[in-house]
Amino acid sequence: MGELVDKVKGNLNEAAGKVKQQSDNPQTRDEGAGQEVKGKAQQFAGKVKGALGDDI
Repeated sequence: MGELVDKVKGNLNEAAGKVKQQSDNPQTRDEGAGQEVKGKAQQFAGKVKGALGDDI
């Protein structure tokens, strides 16, 4: 179950980060870039959990 949750959260963070990067505000663009990276990391964590069977 943790695998799915991490993947969904990762997709949401990545999408929100991409939207923020379209802003005219440089601070918001920077936040968006960080949020996109966070989303990719969450997706990776979900893949690892899936491969290990949530035993981590």
